[in-house]
Amino acid sequence: MRSLALKLTLAFLFVGLIGAILVAAIVSQSTGRAFDQFMRERNEAAIVTTLASYYQTQGSWEGVEKVFDSAGSFHSQTPNQGGKRGGAFSQAPFVLVSTDRVIVYSKNVENLGREVSQNELEEAVPIDVNGDVVGWLLWTGGKQPLGMNTPESLFLANVNKAIIWSALGAVIVALVLGGVLAYSLTRQLRELTAATKKVAAGELGYQVEVRSQDEVGELALSFNQMSADLERSNQIRKQMTADIAHDLRSPLSVILGYTEALSDNKIEGSPEVFNIMYQEAVQLSHLIEDLRTLSLADAGELALNLQAITPYELMEDIVRAYQHQAEMKKIALTIDAEENLPRIRIDPNRMTQIFSNLLSNALRYTAQGGEIILGGYTKKGMTILFVKDNGTGIDSADLPHIFNRFYRSDQARQQNGETGLGLAIAKSLVEAQGGTIWVESQFGEGTTFYMRFPVTDSA
Repeated sequence: MRSLALKLTLAFLFVGLIGAILVAAIVSQSTGRAFDQFMRERNEAAIVTTLASYYQTQGSWEGVEKVFDSAGSFHSQTPNQGGKRGGAFSQAPFVLVSTDRVIVYSKNVENLGREVSQNELEEAVPIDVNGDVVGWLLWTGGKQPLGMNTPESLFLANVNKAIIWSALGAVIVALVLGGVLAYSLTRQLRELTAATKKVAAGELGYQVEVRSQDEVGELALSFNQMSADLERSNQIRKQMTADIAHDLRSPLSVILGYTEALSDNKIEGSPEVFNIMYQEAVQLSHLIEDLRTLSLADAGELALNLQAITPYELMEDIVRAYQHQAEMKKIALTIDAEENLPRIRIDPNRMTQIFSNLLSNALRYTAQGGEIILGGYTKKGMTILFVKDNGTGIDSADLPHIFNRFYRSDQARQQNGETGLGLAIAKSLVEAQGGTIWVESQFGEGTTFYMRFPVTDSA
C-alpha cells in the first residue's frame, strides 16, 4: 500500500467504524436499561394494586399463584384492567414476600419458603391494604423478558434498527469525508513531489502554490525558499566562476603576453618588464591563496591556532604595521579602546589577516586628512572590536551584499589590484573563530566594521 491518500482514507474509515460501533453499543445498552426501568416503573403500581386487591379479597396470600398462569404470566384483577395483563410483565422477575419475610410466590419454586433478610426488604415495594403492610414485592434484578410482537418489543427492535442504520450511515460519511480530506491533505504533497523532481532535473527556482497555513503549508514555504536559494546560489556560483576565470585570465594574459614577446625576441628583457611580470604573478598567487582559504573555511578544515589574546595588544601591533601607509596618505590611524579589555580566544595570525583586509579597504576609501579608528568595548559578556573610518562610505543598496564573494560596487568593491575576496575572507575567518561580523555605513560619511567575540575565561 504505497498511496498515502489510501492509507489516510482507510484510517478515517477505521476510526469512523470503531466510533460508530462504540456509539451504537453504548446507545443500545443505555436505551435498553432506560426502557427496562421505564417499563418496571410504569407497571409496578398496577402489579402492587392487583396483589393488594387479591389480599383484601382473600384475606391471605394463600392461592396467590392462581393469579399467574402456568407460564408465569401476570393476570390483572383490578376492576379497570380486567383480564389477562401479560405483555411486558409476563414472567416478571419478582418474588412476593409475606409479612413474616417468607417468599410465598416465585417463578423459581426453589425460592418458595425462603426467608428474606431485612436488607433485601429495604429495596422491596410494600403492599398496603387499609393502611397495613401485608407483604412486599421484591424485584430480583434480572432484565425482564418482553413478549414476542408486543408494542414494547417492537419499540426496542425499531430503536436498535435505527441505531444500526445510523452507525452504517456514520461509516459511509466517514468514508466519504476521509476520502475528501485525504485527497486534500495529500494534494500539496503530490505537488511537492512533482516539484522536487523538477528541481532534481535542473529546474532550479521552481515554486509550488501554498494551499494552507498548517504544517504542510510550512513545508511548501520551506520548499519554495530552498528552491529560490538554490537558484540564487547557482547564479552566484556561475557568476563567481566567471569572475574567477576573469581574475585568473587577466594576470595570466599579461604574463603570457610578455613571455611570448620575450621568446620571439619582439622585446628585450628589462627590469621594468620583469617587475610587471612579477607583480602579475603575485596577484595571481594572492587570488589562488584567497580561494584556498575560502575553500578550507567552507569545508571546516581551516587550521586555527586559538589563543587567549588581549585585544588591545593585537590592535597596537596592527597600527604599527599600517602606520607608515596611513602617514603616507596623511590619514590619522588611532586606537580607541581600554587597555584592560578582557581576553578573547582567537588566532592572532588570522585576526591580523582580518584587520589587514579591513584596514586596506579603509585606507583605500578614506581621503587625505581623514581618520581611521581601531576600537573595542565589552557588552553582555561579549567583546566588540571595530574598524571605523570617515571615508566615502557604502551605498545602502550595496550593504546586504558587501560580504558576498566577488561582489563589486563602485564604492566598495572596485578591483584596484585586489582579488575582490577580502571581505568574504574576513567574514569566513571571523565565523571560524566563533565570532560574527557586520557593517554599518552612511554613504558619504564613513563606514564601521564590527566584530563580536565571546569573552574567554582564561586568565
